[in-house]
Amino acid sequence: MPRIANVQRKTRETDIRIEIDLDGQGRSEIKTPLPFLTHMLDQIARHGLFDLTIHAEGDVEIDGHHTTEDCGITLGTAVQKALGDKAGIARYGEATLPMDEALAQCALDLSGRPYFVWRVPLPKAKLGTWDVELAPVFFEGFARGVGANLHVRLIEGDNLHHIVEICFKSFAKALMKATRIEPRVAGIPSTKGSL
Repeated sequence: MPRIANVQRKTRETDIRIEIDLDGQGRSEIKTPLPFLTHMLDQIARHGLFDLTIHAEGDVEIDGHHTTEDCGITLGTAVQKALGDKAGIARYGEATLPMDEALAQCALDLSGRPYFVWRVPLPKAKLGTWDVELAPVFFEGFARGVGANLHVRLIEGDNLHHIVEICFKSFAKALMKATRIEPRVAGIPSTKGSL
């Protein structure tokens, strides 16, 4: 069965529409009012091999917080919906990736229990118009939306662009591994019988 979901989250602050195919080829159509966020969301599609369409509008005249957070929440919700009952999935995913001098690790468990740990020290700064302090806001929103235990940590890094980008790329690879169908898994990968 196709593992595809369409989700819309509309509030007084944002309007986010996401379609995801977990078994895609990395195609993307990403439109947000925050160019650096658009670039990061594209990394998730490309490196996770998800076909991903995101159309986001938000109150960026205030700042990018609501748009970034709601993109995370909505993407998490879309992944959860596309996974269905989670039968046969690998459940766990991890990736440690380099980008020049930067090295980041992401590990996640699609457990149904949201928990987020961020060990990436970032200064108060901007990449383009996007505040880098919004990176953990996105990932925490995703963890809540999908119901995942998500850890992201920086091992090495100096260049701010590289640091943030490799966090998104390692997340994409870890998510790809966790959502894949594992032929040896019979049913739900949990001793409880549910995720």
